[in-house]
Amino acid sequence: MSGAVNWSKAIKPLLAKYKGHKHPLEYKNIYQLVVMVILSARDSDRHINQVAPQLFEAYPNMKALSKATPDDLTPFIQGVVNFGNKANWIVGIAKEIKDDKNIPRTLEGLTALTGIGRKSANVILREAGAPAEGVMVDLHVLRVAPRLGIATGTNPKKIEEQIMQQLPREEWDAGMAMSFLGREICRPKPKCEICLMRPVCHYYKTVIANL
Repeated sequence: MSGAVNWSKAIKPLLAKYKGHKHPLEYKNIYQLVVMVILSARDSDRHINQVAPQLFEAYPNMKALSKATPDDLTPFIQGVVNFGNKANWIVGIAKEIKDDKNIPRTLEGLTALTGIGRKSANVILREAGAPAEGVMVDLHVLRVAPRLGIATGTNPKKIEEQIMQQLPREEWDAGMAMSFLGREICRPKPKCEICLMRPVCHYYKTVIANL
């Protein structure tokens, strides 16, 4: 997997490049972030950025949303993947926590809410400025981490565990950094020639360099 690479040292350029980069979801507060993260599962950030403003105009906070029914949300999100379940989850969360100030700021608290898994919770904690409790692993990280060689396999939970073992807690934002790298450079067809991780990348050394 990681060979002789000191990943704590090797990941630093990537962390520096994307330090402070805001998530592509165009949220304005933690309430909007929670709702948009749930809506974006298996959909695109770009699509959610398009549909969310109208939803938030109608329901500007958790208190307003707690008075809605899932059917009330349908006109705003019916084009979103799995919108029926997501409407149920979002309204259920609003009715449970009732106010923006009650939104959990811990991994345990967030994942206890229906519709929020570890990936979503790690994103919310990161964007809220809370201490990292895990590593965010999305579809981009599932591609990038094995290519780099910091992890192996295709299971998000196992990849997260491997990255957490390779890096100290203060470098766990590497998940989001790898996600940005995957969006911009380490695409399905990677732009290895401009990638700052090329010197330590297992994929580049074993595949691209031998072409």
